[in-house]
Amino acid sequence: METKFLELKKDPEGAIAEAAGLIAAGEVVAFPTETVYGLGADGLQAEAVAKIFAAKGRPADNPLILHIADPEQIHALTTGLNANARALMETFWPGPLTIVVPRSSVVPDIVTAGLDTVAVRMPSHPVAAALIRAAGCPIAAPSANVSGKPSPTNAKDVAEDMTGKVAAILDGGSCGIGVESTVVDTTSPVPTILRPGGITREMLEDRLGAVEIDPALNGDPALRPRAPGMKYRHYAPKAPLYLYEGEQAALRLTEAVQRSQKLGLHVGVLCDDAVKTRLEESLRRGHRAEIFSWGQGKPDLAEHLYELLRDFDRVSPDFIIGMGVDEKGLGLAVMNRLRKAAGYQILQAEDNTIVIKSGSGFPDLLLTVKV
Repeated sequence: METKFLELKKDPEGAIAEAAGLIAAGEVVAFPTETVYGLGADGLQAEAVAKIFAAKGRPADNPLILHIADPEQIHALTTGLNANARALMETFWPGPLTIVVPRSSVVPDIVTAGLDTVAVRMPSHPVAAALIRAAGCPIAAPSANVSGKPSPTNAKDVAEDMTGKVAAILDGGSCGIGVESTVVDTTSPVPTILRPGGITREMLEDRLGAVEIDPALNGDPALRPRAPGMKYRHYAPKAPLYLYEGEQAALRLTEAVQRSQKLGLHVGVLCDDAVKTRLEESLRRGHRAEIFSWGQGKPDLAEHLYELLRDFDRVSPDFIIGMGVDEKGLGLAVMNRLRKAAGYQILQAEDNTIVIKSGSGFPDLLLTVKV
């Protein structure tokens, strides 16, 4: 399949019109949102949606999100909205929030993986909104990457995964938020976060009061996912990723990198600016460490995380060591993505000790500690 590359800078109206025409014709088009790039098709055409699953290699039991451009469009997709759903729409739409509501009969089974609920969101990105309006239909769209790989936040990374697999890529520059939307189940007795994202738990609690977090977020392979990203390993670079968490995370990560250098290993490091500076000062000249920094805070980590994970694939380290952050605010979302990328291979570093929190197969050099 030939993949067209549509540049908004050259002809915004023409690019959106051409992309919308392809979607109306049952084809798949990659497009930007404020979170990540999506892989979109007419959400009410089962055959078109099936092409999304084929392009991504996506498991059929992993439901999709329907994207709309006007709040009124949700009424055709659901049998009814409760007070919590309406409150979330009024407060956070358009924006990086997906709500799970009872589905109507017009929504194909392939979109919902056979569930009696459907996930809907109204993106704030002007290109996404214009594309949905021009296509004249809800657009079903997961992230525009091969399943399991880091989500793309720019058109170049989309092209790396999707050239030859989709009809077109709509280049709208880089995405601002960098992690997918928050997914909230409004059909449960207490609104439940199925996937953390750009709308934080604290923001939801300010609006709704009590909010729960689904315990299935730990990636249990036995569960049936109720929202995208709940079950399968996601966002993973090619090299094994090990994640340090806890108060001593930065210190233990530094020690592990220094030991890897003595063993002549090619290590990747994911950290903030302060730790990168410390490492570059302490490592000997000629070291084989690829030290990638996300910047200074959680918004920087959210915006650059997927891009950095893809950058590790380009330099091919033997393994990667990552540094965790606390789960306040955006920390819940970025730690969810980091843990999935690591396959839950987590080291808890506290009080001069390291405890394996989950996972297995850690190299001995990562487990050595100074007491």
